[in-house]
Amino acid sequence: MNMNMTKQQIINQLIPHLQPAKLQAKGEADVNIALSKYWGKRQTELNLPTNSSLSIGLPGLGTKTQLTLIEAEHNQAWLNNQLLAPDNPFSQRLDNYLAPFQPSGLKFKLQTQNTVPTAAGLASSASGYAALALALNDLFDWQLDPASLSILARMGSGSASRSIYQGFALWHKGEREDGMDSVAQGLSHTWPGFSIGLVKIDVNQKPIGSTAGMQQTVKHCELYQAWPAQAERQVKLIQQAIEQRDFTRLGETAEHNALSMHATMMATWPPILYWQAESVSAMQKIWQLRQQGIEVYFTMDAGPNLKLLFLAENKKAIETAFENITIIQPFG
Repeated sequence: MNMNMTKQQIINQLIPHLQPAKLQAKGEADVNIALSKYWGKRQTELNLPTNSSLSIGLPGLGTKTQLTLIEAEHNQAWLNNQLLAPDNPFSQRLDNYLAPFQPSGLKFKLQTQNTVPTAAGLASSASGYAALALALNDLFDWQLDPASLSILARMGSGSASRSIYQGFALWHKGEREDGMDSVAQGLSHTWPGFSIGLVKIDVNQKPIGSTAGMQQTVKHCELYQAWPAQAERQVKLIQQAIEQRDFTRLGETAEHNALSMHATMMATWPPILYWQAESVSAMQKIWQLRQQGIEVYFTMDAGPNLKLLFLAENKKAIETAFENITIIQPFG
């Protein structure tokens, strides 16, 4: 098989046709927070990861997208009711993603509403590209299954593969060069009382995006060599913890996984440090709470914000310790 399969070749395998079934369609997806992280790509064109990952969806936080076919010179990208210039990086990334689906003589008008800040390390691209894949599926009436939608979303943003699903989702890294086995699946397990707390340190756009950060780490960090094997082990531990509702194992593994990922970024050159002073203060507060017998752990993506993991019985203590926290219970 060709080592460098293109997006177009994969899309030709996935989708049955390029005849729009309607002029307007919608898609909606939740953000997801990885409990075991994806960091590093074995192939960039198709967003194929070096390791598997496992996430939890956050209902009520995410993206709603409306896609309309229009007669115009350029695609139009509207983000939270604001028209973006064609040379805006967000617009250009969307243009690249949508190019293989462009019907002859028509352009796309994309209106997207994010309930999380864009590019702040709160997984907006995950919900964004999952919502867009769902909108395309509706617009063209492809009737794709969730696995195919996961592949389609992954080609916009790797973590979007997991946002096709609600609840827990496992993204298999896959082995194939065409990436057809690099697909997320929804896990059937629920966990009433399982809680996520969002501690927002800084929701401005990150100084270095996730994709650039990953590539820099993979190329310039010797510590990174240990990461893929560790991440594969930790995905399995977290999946077992979910199956057994072993919160201690889940929390310890998720926190260790996040800190290990950030360690590879700091050990690259030039170093990448998403943390701010307030991020470290929040970590120290969490460690103090654990010493006091309140079981809470954290995870962090490529950004300064923390996501706290705890059970409902500790909700009051967490709200007292972090006064502006947003708490989500994915399973009610």
